[in-house]
Amino acid sequence: MFSVKDKVIVVTGGNGLLGKKIVNSLRAEEGIVVSVDIKFDHQHSDNLMMDITNETSVNKGVSEILSKYGKINAWINNAYPRTADWGNALEDVEFDSWRKNVDMHLNGYFLCCKIVLNTMKDQGYGSLVNMSSIYGLVGPDFTVYEGTQMTNAVAYSAIKGGINNLTRYLASYYGPYQVRVNCVSPGGIFDNQSDVFLKNYNKKVPMRRMGTPEDIVAAVHYLISDEASYVTGHNLIVDGGWTAI
Repeated sequence: MFSVKDKVIVVTGGNGLLGKKIVNSLRAEEGIVVSVDIKFDHQHSDNLMMDITNETSVNKGVSEILSKYGKINAWINNAYPRTADWGNALEDVEFDSWRKNVDMHLNGYFLCCKIVLNTMKDQGYGSLVNMSSIYGLVGPDFTVYEGTQMTNAVAYSAIKGGINNLTRYLASYYGPYQVRVNCVSPGGIFDNQSDVFLKNYNKKVPMRRMGTPEDIVAAVHYLISDEASYVTGHNLIVDGGWTAI
């Protein structure tokens, strides 16, 4: 069940926290997984350098994948481009920074979607998953950041909210061609945050723990599998119950 064997699957941001776990897990299930990123810390024959914010780079990357494999079964938009001042408090966010982040992240996802989904349309099949967030659905709970130097970037909520509705639009547009477009919205993912933050977060979420990359892999795996062939325009929330309360 939920087989990805011999499917050609592309994961953007494949060198990141979630990306590595998605890539390695799908390769372990015999998927043909192309890890796409602007840099890599390891070598693999199916690593591909690509910048999702650059139209020439995306077109070139997609062409190389099609030339090598002849198809793209699934594409996962997981890249997380951001400026160096990402995470500044709202009062300290320059307008130019806001604009750059929206351009890189939201517009980068749109660029990949447009190019890849048109390829899938010509194939007559395909599945695309956009990585979103619970903060594309609900406002941040700033109390979880109390006692830390952390906050939630204002552009993040706007970008992820945009990605959610872009996904619905694309699902409607490409549905007649048997091409599916869905979202996965993770809650907070453990990444060695401070003990103060972990205590704050864990007492708020119903399951009393942060998510793990493995939790997210399972959702992605399902959505790109044939068993999800009638699922499109859906936002699969993986948050330990955060948005249920």
